[in-house]
Amino acid sequence: MLEAIFAPIEAVIDAMNGLLWGSLLIYVLVAAGVLFTVLTGFIQFRRFGHGVKLVKEGRNTTDGISSFQVFCTSMAARVGTGNMAGVAVAITVGGAGAIFWMWLIALLGMATAFIESTLAQVYKVKGDDGIYRGGPAYYMEQGLGKRWMGSLFSVLLIIAFGFAFNAAQSNTIADAVNTAMGIDKAILGLLIVAATGYIIFGGLKKVAKASELIVPVMAALYLLLAVIVLVMNITEVPAALALIFKSAFGLQEAAGGAMGAIAAGIARGLFSNEAGMGSAANIAASATPNPNHPASQGFVQMIGVFVDTLVICTASAAIILLSGVLDDPQGQGGIGLLQMALTNELGAWASFFLAFAIILFCFSSIIANYSYAETNIKFLTKSKAVLTGFRIAVLAMVMAGSVASLNLVWNFADVSMGLMALVNIAALVMLSKVAIAVIKDYEAQLEAGETPEFNAGTVAALEAQLHCDTWKDAATKPVSER
Repeated sequence: MLEAIFAPIEAVIDAMNGLLWGSLLIYVLVAAGVLFTVLTGFIQFRRFGHGVKLVKEGRNTTDGISSFQVFCTSMAARVGTGNMAGVAVAITVGGAGAIFWMWLIALLGMATAFIESTLAQVYKVKGDDGIYRGGPAYYMEQGLGKRWMGSLFSVLLIIAFGFAFNAAQSNTIADAVNTAMGIDKAILGLLIVAATGYIIFGGLKKVAKASELIVPVMAALYLLLAVIVLVMNITEVPAALALIFKSAFGLQEAAGGAMGAIAAGIARGLFSNEAGMGSAANIAASATPNPNHPASQGFVQMIGVFVDTLVICTASAAIILLSGVLDDPQGQGGIGLLQMALTNELGAWASFFLAFAIILFCFSSIIANYSYAETNIKFLTKSKAVLTGFRIAVLAMVMAGSVASLNLVWNFADVSMGLMALVNIAALVMLSKVAIAVIKDYEAQLEAGETPEFNAGTVAALEAQLHCDTWKDAATKPVSER
């Protein structure tokens, strides 16, 4: 009976996913990356070193949530099973060449992430708890005067990140631990709910502090494992790099050919680093940046895309390509292929390590996803009762996810996220002049040897749009008056 009811729904959702992720969204996000790269004068290359410097100095803040905490929270959402299983899927479907196209889309996506995070800072507002909030919904309302557009974006994000993705993450944790240790999924679900509840009922500051602790540890451990595999197979590295480039351009026979490599690499790269989705921009607005200028957080989030794809996804690719498992995959794909690669290289203990890594990756994603959704709940309503009800609903979905099969929920989340990205890209294009003006203001001060500080008066008519006086009372004069 239930199968008959859900079958047509699943068919519609699958068709929408095919349209969004199979063609439309890939072209839109790539075009946006190219556009913003040109408009910013290739800022991801020109100012890459400056961005790294700002990440290092991001812990220094007088109050609120630091840039480094925000960097870690956004990385917690970005870095997940997609960086492991997603890379394996890309290689399986598109061959080793898919990795080249993942790199390319990340380099373009860095400019898109810069634009959306800068705008999130420009249009942020201060909540009753003293924490800044912002993101696409907020810059759609203030910058474009379209609250309906912001509300649509908020609903789509809440569905995808607040409910569906969190259920999927808890499902992954329960599966991994149950397989490795045989612990009952219901018990695991209760443990995940307890840990999640402790953090999310503590508000965004507790989310940021937890991310600051978890993310560096999980990334460092995983990268250490990749380095060990790399050193063990150092003589094979030139051949692996050659395979990536030859396969990328169809110079060597591979699954799907050159077009298969392009499609798989771009799709998995976009899914992994989220550049242009509008998701990471929600937490980017929460930072008290150092220096105190919207563009400084744009630099920080730009580096986040680089670390996600060019560093962590590359680590997964290295483990798979250097281990030799592609010669005889034994029917494995996704996380199973990566697990087999680690086991072949390091022994059976590696499967337990991977289960531990998945716990850290997925749990950090749960709390980061929640923070995105909370920001959008507060955009829609100021009711504390609604927020409490939402938190309880999130915990219920986490519990349900740990014990249920979630194919329909996951596919529905993909549709929501795809639509969310289309709405966000439209807003970014319409607000690009504001973003570019803010970025030019930052660079003008930097080149003048000053510590950048923002005054909304530097951008025509911007002050009148803002719902918060964060950038209205800055002491800095407009560039033309300096």
